[in-house]
Amino acid sequence: MKIEITAAAAEKINSRTEGQAGYLKLKYDTDGCGCAVNGVAALWFVSELENTDIKIETNVIPVYIEKAKAVFFDEEMKIDFSNESNCFQLKSPQQILNGRMSLIIK
Repeated sequence: MKIEITAAAAEKINSRTEGQAGYLKLKYDTDGCGCAVNGVAALWFVSELENTDIKIETNVIPVYIEKAKAVFFDEEMKIDFSNESNCFQLKSPQQILNGRMSLIIK
């Protein structure tokens, strides 16, 4: 799996997490979605990792994904930031996985 973080997204991530210890996690969030196969991609900043999280190297900082949920993500993705909508975006060459993604500090 390959994840690129754009300069705009890296700047926003750094400004929102400055001075905090933690890990950037791409979460396939299924809470309130009905079942385990219905979910939405979310960007979390967590203080601790789960033992099932796998590390994905990026061009900026590592991103962690739950191993069992990796199947819901594309092989090649980009995390971007849109100034127009003031939110993060998760894209792949095939689709937009989440066009309005927040960074949730856990």
